[in-house]
Amino acid sequence: MKITVYAISKNEEKFAARWVKSMAEADHICVLDTGSADGTVEILADLGVIVRREEIDPWRFDVARNRSMELIPEDTDICVCTDLDEVFRPGWRAALERAWRPGTEQLRYSYIWSFDEHGRPGTEFIQEKIHAPGVFRWVHPVHEVLERTDGAASWPVAEVPEIVLEHHPDHGKSRGGYLRLLELSVRERPNDDRNAHYLGREYMFHRRWDEAIAQLQRHLTLPTATWAAERSASMRFISRCYLAKGDQPEAMRWALRAVAEAPELRESWVQAEEAAYAGEDWPAAAFFGGKAVAVTKKSGCYINEERAWGAYPWDAMAYALYRLGDLEGAAAATERALELEPGNERLRGNMKFYRGDRGDKG
Repeated sequence: MKITVYAISKNEEKFAARWVKSMAEADHICVLDTGSADGTVEILADLGVIVRREEIDPWRFDVARNRSMELIPEDTDICVCTDLDEVFRPGWRAALERAWRPGTEQLRYSYIWSFDEHGRPGTEFIQEKIHAPGVFRWVHPVHEVLERTDGAASWPVAEVPEIVLEHHPDHGKSRGGYLRLLELSVRERPNDDRNAHYLGREYMFHRRWDEAIAQLQRHLTLPTATWAAERSASMRFISRCYLAKGDQPEAMRWALRAVAEAPELRESWVQAEEAAYAGEDWPAAAFFGGKAVAVTKKSGCYINEERAWGAYPWDAMAYALYRLGDLEGAAAATERALELEPGNERLRGNMKFYRGDRGDKG
């Protein structure tokens, strides 16, 4: 069984050697470099990687990835697409070989998108960029995905969560081009619900609240927008935009819709908690916070949000309980928050206050 890892790169010299070491369990490693001005190409070539230079103009991620697929050797049985700021945990090849049965055409695995300050996984979900050769192509200018070349509606897929790919990015790298590419993506496929959701989220990241609200609401009207988790995410993003605009009642209305759409998601309850907190509705904030932390299992899809699984739900609930006169409950909630952020001095000060030291509380 021959396994090929393929990738695209541009100015990744700080990650190149680490990436090659992580991918070394493969038989072949191929990279399409799209215009590095640093030592990326030289480092990769010196480490035995098959490298080709080609500038993509106008830039599109799908075009670049499809060009990179052209480097995959003909004897390849399994293709593995990664980026240079990602690393596999050791042993990934053996797990892949055990799971890949005759006829398998795609494989899902665990992907850790972010880590908190203590090195614990933050946002994590199932990824599916391991595939058979010759039956897939990449589509969409950004947030690109694999699409069948034969139009098949279903195919054999294996799922191996013990294969773990970690993302360790350069946080100083700009993502400024994403918005333009997402707008292009939506123009090309206006009825694609995933693109609509991503564009609305990107407008929110850019603090373009009204455009975000309009786009996310459009996402919810699309006939194919049936995935409850993503619909709930659009609803809570709309809630977040209304909070930013100072419209707390409308923010609460959309937060409640998010909860109704996907009550199994902690993120939905946290958004309702945040909206209640903004309105100083302390009974509701305490209630929604309690419902949030009662959800103890992440969904496994990309809409997980690191903040929902950190100290915030416990911290906000603690203050709500304090305002309701429940100092014991406030202290207990703060203790749980401190387990997640042990170095947070504000939380330590709050704990002293709730336990009886009536100095300033933050």
